[in-house]
Amino acid sequence: MKIKVQSIGLTPHAPLEEYLEKKLNKLETFYDKIHGCQVFLKVENGGGKDNKTAEIKLEVPGDDIVVKKTSASFEESIDLCADAAKKLLIKKKELA
Repeated sequence: MKIKVQSIGLTPHAPLEEYLEKKLNKLETFYDKIHGCQVFLKVENGGGKDNKTAEIKLEVPGDDIVVKKTSASFEESIDLCADAAKKLLIKKKELA
């Protein structure tokens, strides 16, 4: 699966990109027709600690799957997105 990462207002460091790829490549075990993946990382403006947003768009046949989560760290946001995407992929596979 081809993963494209875009970050707004920051430069992702190598360990974060490796973590991201490892998490997203696991999604192919649940649904094998994923064509590609776009990831958007952004630091939200605001005074709170939960300001790291990750948005994942999975390109699959039919409608694309988009999940967006915000938390205190990018790793946590990526975890939440991956979990939500996994549930949606399993549901999509069952309906196919």
